[in-house]
Amino acid sequence: MSNKEYLDNKIIIKDDSGYEKEFHVEAMFKMDGESYAIVTGDTETLLMRIEDEGDEQYLVGINDPEERDAILSAYEIAMNTNKMESD
Repeated sequence: MSNKEYLDNKIIIKDDSGYEKEFHVEAMFKMDGESYAIVTGDTETLLMRIEDEGDEQYLVGINDPEERDAILSAYEIAMNTNKMESD
C-alpha cells in the first residue's frame, strides 16, 4: 500500500464524549442490504454500519453483540472463501 493510499483511508471518529480519534479503513463490505466498515485505530478495531443521509455518509456503531458477531462471522467466511478461490 502506498503512502497516499494509506492517507486516503484515514478517518476521524468522534466518540460519545466528543473526543476525536484517528482510524484507518481496513475494509468496506455489504451484507443483507447494509454497508459496513472495519476501521482500526492505535488500540482498537471497530465494526461500524455505514448510513446514508442525503449526500452524506455516517458511521454508526453496532451495539448489539449478536448482530456484530453475526456480521463478523459472515465477513470472515467470505474472506476465507475468497482466499481459497484465489489460491
